[in-house]
Amino acid sequence: MKDFDLSGRTAVITGASRGIGLAIAQKLARYGAKCILVSRRAATLEAAAAKIVEKGGQADVMVCNTGYPDQIKAMYDHILKSYDSIDILVNNAAANPYFGEMIGADQSIWDKTLDVNLKGPFFMIKYAVPLMKNKGAIVNVSSVNAVKPALYQGVYSATKAALLSMTKTLAMELAPKGIRVNALLPGLTDTKFASAIISSDEICSKALTQIPMARYAEPEEMAGAVLYLVSDAASFTTGTALVCDGGMVL
Repeated sequence: MKDFDLSGRTAVITGASRGIGLAIAQKLARYGAKCILVSRRAATLEAAAAKIVEKGGQADVMVCNTGYPDQIKAMYDHILKSYDSIDILVNNAAANPYFGEMIGADQSIWDKTLDVNLKGPFFMIKYAVPLMKNKGAIVNVSSVNAVKPALYQGVYSATKAALLSMTKTLAMELAPKGIRVNALLPGLTDTKFASAIISSDEICSKALTQIPMARYAEPEEMAGAVLYLVSDAASFTTGTALVCDGGMVL
């Protein structure tokens, strides 16, 4: 278990108040990491942190809308006052404000989706790198849509594909600093984000026909993959895209 021991390491997780982000934070805390949970709303963050503390983990909270670079910078300035360094960054926050034919998306849809799904992770990484003094591990939560765009999710899929490309570029650039950068590509997962699909029997049934395992995932099933990517077990793994989709894009 030594390779997965995160004791003494500080992890920043965005979109951590629920769903996949919360599951990741709970997993990393269970393996010893001090987790800084980041999201837009204080109340939901505090509730998420309480769940971790109840299980004996360590958790702090930072209110930040990662769609705004100035808020990201201010958050890291605050983190620097309490922590000497950070070791792990998981960019999980995402937005999908538009469901429809791609050609129908207007500028506001593009701006919102790009700000949260691409520019947000970039600036989270930009300001994290100087704080990663003892090497580091970064995971960008992309999507299976990055490699297999979904119908009526063209804008979202495009940003997730760009995030995957950015992951590979930063993996090359940051390797000399001892910082690894990888991506997780979840398939259909039972979260509020995917509720429009899962809550509809007709849409969900059609989606499940595309998944060899014939079911959707629980958020906890994504957390183990992130644990691997940020741990010493993945010490020679960087620039990879770990697909967790039940076999959808075999």
